Amino acid sequence: MTFARPTLDELRKQTQTDLQSALPGADALLRYSNLAILANILAGLATGHYGYLDYIARQATPFTAIGEMLEGWAGLKGVTRKPATAAAGTVAFTGTVGATIPAGTSVLRSDGFAYTTTAEASVGAGGSVTAPVASIAAGTTGNAAGGAAFALGSGVAGVSAAGAAAGPITGGAAVESDDSLRSRMLLAYANPPQGGSASDYRQWALAVPGVTRAWVAPGGMGPSTVVLYFMMDDAQASHGGYPQGTNGVAAAEARDIAAAGDQLTVANAIFVRQPVTPIIYAVSPRPNSLTFTIAGLAGASATLKAAIASAITAALLASAVPGGVTNMSAIEAAIAAVNGSAGFVITNVDASAGTVTPGAAGNIVSNAGCLPALASITWA
Repeated sequence: MTFARPTLDELRKQTQTDLQSALPGADALLRYSNLAILANILAGLATGHYGYLDYIARQATPFTAIGEMLEGWAGLKGVTRKPATAAAGTVAFTGTVGATIPAGTSVLRSDGFAYTTTAEASVGAGGSVTAPVASIAAGTTGNAAGGAAFALGSGVAGVSAAGAAAGPITGGAAVESDDSLRSRMLLAYANPPQGGSASDYRQWALAVPGVTRAWVAPGGMGPSTVVLYFMMDDAQASHGGYPQGTNGVAAAEARDIAAAGDQLTVANAIFVRQPVTPIIYAVSPRPNSLTFTIAGLAGASATLKAAIASAITAALLASAVPGGVTNMSAIEAAIAAVNGSAGFVITNVDASAGTVTPGAAGNIVSNAGCLPALASITWA
C-alpha cells in the first residue's frame, strides 16, 4: 500500500492540535502566541524530513531514480548516459590550385554557428576543396543540411571565403535525458546480453548518441545479414527525425558499400560489438505519410486541433514499426484522451507507402522499411 505523505497544512493542524491538547484550559494558539509560531516551525521541519525520505525512497529503486543515482543503477548493467556530441561533416570551397586550408581553421555557418576544420585540405586540380569540419559546441544545433551556406572565419590565401556543406553535417546530439537513460537501463535489465540477439542489436543502436528508436530486421538484405532501422527524433527533428546520410555498412566492413552520415556513425558503433559473421546494414526508414480525415470537430478551436495532431504523433511514436501494422485503436485511444475531443470520428486514412485495412479507416500496414508518420489532418 502506498504511503500517503501528509501535506504541510495537515502537519500544521496536527502540531496545533497536539499543543492544544497538551495545555488544557488555555488557548495556546492566540494571535501573538509563541507556541503558535513554534507549531508552524515544527510542521515545516517535519515536511522537510518527509520530503527527504520521499527522495531516498525514489532513489532506492531503478524505476524512479534520477540524476547520478540513476546513472549508478544503469552502470550495474553497463549502461552509461550518452554524452552531448559535436556535429561533423564536410564543407566545399573553391580556390587556386594548391592553396591549403589548415587544420583548425574557423568556419562559420550562415547563422554564425562556429565550426573548425579537423584536418588540412588542399585545392585540387578542379579548383575546389572539401574540408572536414566539426562544430565547436556539442549538441543538435550543429547539424546542418547539405548545401547549407558556410564561410571561412578568417581569410585563407587562395581560397574563396564562401562555401557550402558538401553533404549533411550530422552527429550532433544533446546529453541524454533521465527518461531515455532509464528506458535503456530497464531494457538492459529485461534483456541480458545474448551474443548477437535482436535485443542486443537494438540496445547497441540505442547506445549511440542521438538514436532514440531502433528496430532489427534479421535477414533483411539476404542470408547472414541484419538490417538495423533507426530514428533520431531529437537530433534530426528538423528532418522529421529521419537520419541524414546514406544507408550501408561500417567503414571497416569490406563486404559491401560503406554508409555515410548518421548511418555510418551507427554502423561503425555496431561493428565493434557485433558477431563476426553477419553483415550489418544501418538504414533510415522511409516515411509512410498519413493523411487523416476526422469528422465531428470541424468547428473545434485551433488549440484542440493541434492537441489532437500531437496525440496522433505521440501514438505513432509509441507504436509504429517500419514495415509493420499500426492499430487504429491506439490512435483513437490517444485522441479520446484529449479534453474536448468527444464526438470525433476518423472516416478515412490515406497512406503514401502502405495500405489501410479493413475499410477506409482501418489498421495501417506500412510497406517494408516504411515508418508511418502524420502528414496532415482534414477536418470534415
